[in-house]
Parts: sequence; C-alpha cells; structure tokens
Amino acid sequence: MTHLLYDLGAAPGLVRQLATSMDAEIGAMELRRFPDGECYLRLDSPPADRDVVLVCTLDRPDLKTLPMLFAAATCRELGARSVGLVAPYLAYMRQDIRFRPGESVTSRHYAKMLSGELDWLVTVDPHLHRYDSLDEIYTIPTRSVAAAPALAEWLRANVANPVLIGPDEESSQWVAGVASVIDAPWLILEKHRSGDRDVQVSVPKLDLHRGRTPVLLDDIVSTGGTMAAALAHVCEQGFRAPVCMAVHGIFAGDAEAALTAAGVGRIVTCNTVEHDSNAICIAAPLVAGIRELIQPGD
Repeated sequence: MTHLLYDLGAAPGLVRQLATSMDAEIGAMELRRFPDGECYLRLDSPPADRDVVLVCTLDRPDLKTLPMLFAAATCRELGARSVGLVAPYLAYMRQDIRFRPGESVTSRHYAKMLSGELDWLVTVDPHLHRYDSLDEIYTIPTRSVAAAPALAEWLRANVANPVLIGPDEESSQWVAGVASVIDAPWLILEKHRSGDRDVQVSVPKLDLHRGRTPVLLDDIVSTGGTMAAALAHVCEQGFRAPVCMAVHGIFAGDAEAALTAAGVGRIVTCNTVEHDSNAICIAAPLVAGIRELIQPGD
C-alpha cells in the first residue's frame, strides 16, 4: 500500500513533489482553530495500516508543533503502521546548553517531546552547534539531509565566477561544502555578537577576488543582522551587489528590509520555509532520507 502524506504546513508544492517522487497519496484533512485558539483536527483520509508521513516545516514552532503532535497521535490511534515527520526546517536547536543558571535547554526538551509521538524524523541541515548529530537528543531514527548539492547546482547555473563568503565560523561547513562542489574560492568572516540583534562582523580585504560575484552563504537567516553587517562591509570594498543564500530563510521582523538596505543584489533560499526567495527545491534529498527510514514492504 502506498505511503500517506499529510500537509501540516510546508512550502507550496513541496508536498506534491514529495508525493510524486514517492508515488504516495496526499491525505485529506481538516485543520482549523476554535475561537479560543485551540485547534480542531480531523483526518479525512484513513491512516489505518498505512505508513504515514507528516510534512511540517517548523519555522513557527509554537503554533505548528501541537497540531503536528495531535495529528501523529490521531494517526496512531486510528491504526497507522508507522508515523514519521518530515520537518524541512527543524526548530528549537538554538538552546543546546545552559548558558545561565535556570535556563531551559529547550533543544533537549523539544526532542524528547517529538520522540515520544513519532517513529522517525527527516530534516534538512539542522543547526548543530554543540551536538555532533541529532542522535544525541532524539531517541528515534533521524536523517539530516544536506542542501549543499542543491545550493551548488543553483550557483553553477545562475552565478558566474562566484566567491563564497561565510558570515561566521558556524557557517564554514556549508560554505566549504558548496565551494568544493563548484570549485570556487571561499572565506569565513569573524562575528562578534553582543545581543540578539547587535552584531559586528570583521571582513578581510577581498582584493584577491576582484571581478568575482560575492555570495554570502549561511544555514539560517533569522533576524538578518549577521548577513546585513557582512553585506555592508563587502559593498564598502567596491564589489558588485552580493547574493545572499541560505538553506533556511526565517526572516524574522524586518530582516528582509535590513538586507535590502545593506545592498543585497538577490536573496536565494531553499523551500524549507515558505518565502518569496525560495528558488531551490529540496524535495529530492528529503525523499532519499525518507526512503532510508521506511523501505517499501516494511
């Protein structure tokens, strides 16, 4: 029997592309909110004896997590053979240590909550900083698929003679990976953060790369502070308008306006989070990750 996919909040077209690639059925469901804010959920496509795939990108996790968990629990109650989650963007990875006494290490608590209702998880480039892998906090099988090949393919087709720039040390794994695929030079900037939105970036001289198009690349653009600071410095050195690329485009608050004001030429993101900048489809690696966890006939 084919897999059953439920769309609980994904970029337009992504669930359809996943279903087509997997030869799966897209399930019908009703999800709405009562006047007091509580959610109502009804599965119109029966999940009994099916391998169910919930697709939910978790860019607004406090609004999306409960409906997703209710859907998982309902599928299980109604006889689903397995229930997994495809979360193109996985939330609550920031707080991975107790920086100050009394702080909640929310990454661990969130992982425990999801592991309790799901059989497996597939995501794209989670923000692993102090964790080596999701297996350190999730007790279910997980797959973290890489966006680097898709980013590299887009760059090869759309940007001539690029130089890749990572805005901070944490971005080095993505920048190095993409640069190696397209055989482009790359460098990493130094970031000094004194608050959620107060960021200073040290940019080395880029004279060796005159004539190239600067491409700032990171895994997440959230407030845009780091990218905007790097953009301003690159533009000050007389380079053409840079391209800003990110795996996940959150664009909290006025992030997009800040990038525009700093001189960005184009903003490009993967369709892990719905945004006008989505130019790179991540369906293929997600399908590969799913197939590793639910094989036909299991």
